Amino acid sequence: MSTRPALAPLDPARSVVDQLRERVAAMESRPAREQVPTLPGLAELVPLHAGDTYAVDSAGLALALAAGASAAGEWVGFAGCPDFGAEAAAELGLALERTVLVPDPGEHWLEVTAALVDVLRVVVLRPPSAVDARAAGILDSRLRSRSAVLVVHGEWPRVAARLSVEESRWTGPAGGQGRLVERRARVAVRRGARPPERADLVWPGARPAAPIAPAVREPVAPLRQASG
Repeated sequence: MSTRPALAPLDPARSVVDQLRERVAAMESRPAREQVPTLPGLAELVPLHAGDTYAVDSAGLALALAAGASAAGEWVGFAGCPDFGAEAAAELGLALERTVLVPDPGEHWLEVTAALVDVLRVVVLRPPSAVDARAAGILDSRLRSRSAVLVVHGEWPRVAARLSVEESRWTGPAGGQGRLVERRARVAVRRGARPPERADLVWPGARPAAPIAPAVREPVAPLRQASG
C-alpha cells in the first residue's frame, strides 16, 4: 500500500494552472501498478492497482471502491453520477472536501474523465452510452501514465475485474415502523474466464459480514396419550 503523501488542497493564492501541473507531475512519478488503498472488506477480494479499470453494477459498489483511497487522504472524482449520495459516501469514509463531482459531463464525458484521471487518484465514471474499444483505450493509456484507477458503473470493454451484487437484504425493526439498520450483500468478483470469488459484506461500511449461524432446532417432546 502506498505511503506517499496525498495531494494537498488547491491554494487560492497561487495559479490554478501551475498547481494542476504539479499534480500531474506527482501522478506521473508514482510507480506503475502501485497498490491503491482499499476498504478492509474489499482488500482481499479485489485489491486495487494503479493503471487498472474495474467495472461495477451498482452505485454502492462504486462508492465502496473509491472510499478506501479517499479515507487514506487521496482525491477522488465522480463523473456522470447525478444521483451521487453525499450521506452514503460519508458513511463509507469518503472525504467530501477531497471529492470532485461532475454530475453531467454530457457528450464531453471522455474528455472530462481524462482530465479527472490526470489529477485524481480514483475516478468513478457512469458512461452515458455504450463505450467502444477506442474510447476505452484512450483512458487505459492515461490511467497507466498517471497511476490512477478508473471505476466504471456499467459495461466496459476491458477491465481488471467486474464486481456485482448477487444477493442483498436489509435488516431493521422486527415489526411496525422504523429505520432500516444495515444491508447485507453477497459480492462476486469476476476476472476473465476464472471462476468468480465471493464475499458477504455489510453496509454501511462495506465491512466483512459475520457468518450466519445455522438455525438450531429444539427437540420436540413426544406426545403422551391420555389414559382413561
